[in-house]
Amino acid sequence: MDSRVSARALAARLGGWRTSEPAYEALADGIRLLCLDNRLPAGTALPAERELAAVLGVSRTTVAAAYRSLRDSGHIRSLRGSGSVTQGAPQRAATRTISDPRAIDLQQASPAAWPGLAGVFAEAATQAPALLARPGYDVVGREELRAALADQYTRRGIPTTPAQILITSGAQSALHLLATVLVRRGDRVLIESPTYPHAAEALRSAGARLVSVPVTPDEGWDLDRAEQVFARVRPSLAYLMPDFQNPTGRSMTGVERELFVTAAERAGTTLIVDETTADLDIDRAIEPPPFGGADPQDEQIVRVGSFGKTVWGGLRVGWIRADEELIRRVIAARFPIELGTPDWEQHVATLLLPHLPQVIAQRAHLLRTGRDTVSAALAQQLPEWTVPVVDGGVALWVELDRPFSSALVLAARAEGILLSAGPRFGVDGGFEKNLRIPFTAGASDLERAVDGIAHAWRRTVGGAAPMREGALDAVV
Repeated sequence: MDSRVSARALAARLGGWRTSEPAYEALADGIRLLCLDNRLPAGTALPAERELAAVLGVSRTTVAAAYRSLRDSGHIRSLRGSGSVTQGAPQRAATRTISDPRAIDLQQASPAAWPGLAGVFAEAATQAPALLARPGYDVVGREELRAALADQYTRRGIPTTPAQILITSGAQSALHLLATVLVRRGDRVLIESPTYPHAAEALRSAGARLVSVPVTPDEGWDLDRAEQVFARVRPSLAYLMPDFQNPTGRSMTGVERELFVTAAERAGTTLIVDETTADLDIDRAIEPPPFGGADPQDEQIVRVGSFGKTVWGGLRVGWIRADEELIRRVIAARFPIELGTPDWEQHVATLLLPHLPQVIAQRAHLLRTGRDTVSAALAQQLPEWTVPVVDGGVALWVELDRPFSSALVLAARAEGILLSAGPRFGVDGGFEKNLRIPFTAGASDLERAVDGIAHAWRRTVGGAAPMREGALDAVV
């Protein structure tokens, strides 16, 4: 057992769980989804049956039956003296999970590899003998790759030297390293909500106390809330995705960028700017200036990038762009965590950089097709949903007409569609009325996915049970 979740905390994560009958199976499904989404990590002790029943306002028999169903499906196990504990993966196939290779996985918002990547790999292979003479990994990063990335930043109006670049094993590795160095246990950290879930997990694992600022596809960032957080909380760190934010697809205006930079400077807050989706522009009318303006402060703004969304998720190369002193601190903290980024992947990335304009153009075409396909299919099959208009990114943050996101995700699995429920992207819970639908797959798969989602939604709504008074309080 690694941790314990209280009955009140579990109830908040479940939100409006009672969307079908029998009640015990609806409760079991809600907990299953929390396990599948890793919102209840493996090794988490669940509350006692009597305690959870009292908080949810149901009978102990209902909770006992739900736990029995979860044990039967392999999502929890019972330990003498410890109660019921979640498992990392079901020991037996659950009725609501699927292993069909034909399933459409929309849990990952990443496109397939850029078509020209195989040629770059082939070119890299011709130089394999020289690579094999090297150690095989590098804690700082190859000089050629760091110099090329520094040149890219400089051309964008952010003067950069190779010493200000650290190569990492993807953007997630960069976020974990930065959290390790910049966060002390109990520090307040500003973060958008909804947000990229793995960023929140990295910050929490370092001991951060997250303070959220709302962002929506239509209204953007809540600037009043942001100003209040900076002024009153004075967070030590802030994590932002200013371009094609994941999951909303929204990009910051010049006014929003200026406010965050100015408020952070006054509060003494370091800004982590996640730029992993910044190049995924489909048809944005005006490209905004670099975050931080014409004279970005190196000690205030830390930038994270990667090739995961633009080129291929399997090319695990990311980077940190920061002032030299912070780069040295991150290098020193890296040794206990990992010994560097594989040399082969860095070599491929170096050869790939001259092709980036072609990569970005191909990605824009692919994502435009995907976005338009999903938007048209949703308008035809689910016109009661609110579908935002986005000009880039990887997904649509759709608003449902009922707060049944978690129930829908479970129902969609039976249709062969794998999705992540809205609450997966929340910092403080909620978002049961939202669903992230990535548009990174091919058009035929996306049409089939929306068809499956529509069928699952009709079953979900048709089988919805009346909610007890106050049941929506945790999800609104």
